[in-house]
Amino acid sequence: MLKNFFPNKILSIKNQFINSLIILMIFIILFGLAYSLFISPEDYIQGDSVRIMYVHVPSSFIALGIFTLIGTGSILNLIFKIKVMPFITKSLAPIGVIFTLISIVTGSLWGKPTWGIWWVWDARLTSMLILLIFYLAYVLTWKFIENFEKANKISSIIGIVGLINLPVIKYSVDWWNTLHQPSSITLTSAPTIHHTMLVPLLIMLVGMIVYSLIIFLIKYKTELIKFKLNKNNR
Repeated sequence: MLKNFFPNKILSIKNQFINSLIILMIFIILFGLAYSLFISPEDYIQGDSVRIMYVHVPSSFIALGIFTLIGTGSILNLIFKIKVMPFITKSLAPIGVIFTLISIVTGSLWGKPTWGIWWVWDARLTSMLILLIFYLAYVLTWKFIENFEKANKISSIIGIVGLINLPVIKYSVDWWNTLHQPSSITLTSAPTIHHTMLVPLLIMLVGMIVYSLIIFLIKYKTELIKFKLNKNNR
């Protein structure tokens, strides 16, 4: 599978393929938004404010998933010295920043009508903020450290250390008494959310994953071209 991310494969990707993904993404997200806003029912307790969930939950999933990939890639990078790995993880990081920000902002917007407050320093919210800090530290390392090897090593350490925070985010609602509700969707049990809400949630998740793939491919291709040009100019 890693062979599909080798430079020759990525650099050969045509704009037509990216454009097709963009069209697919727009269709999925528009359909998901229409389903979420007009077809899916309101919650019997939270009312229409529950519709923020259709952006908040997928954003949170993707934010956690991308940092998992960055942390895993950082381990592989340090141990096996896979040459393309720094470019893969570097290209994923800005996407993670975007979705972590969306998760925090939409969580705050959802929290106000639900909890009566925009922000509270409970375990889930605080650990998500820590995740954003790890993301920013990772991105800024690559931005301000010009030496490639040094930036690669420091960013990899940040990615690996940041993995410790992921189970804290996941299990914070179980380990501590928090305002945040327990997870309605898990990998180990059947979802507790009704199918009329689960379907648009999954549609929005797929749409955001396609968006992430588009940004990753564009960013990854750009990083490879920049590295190739810098290498030729030395």
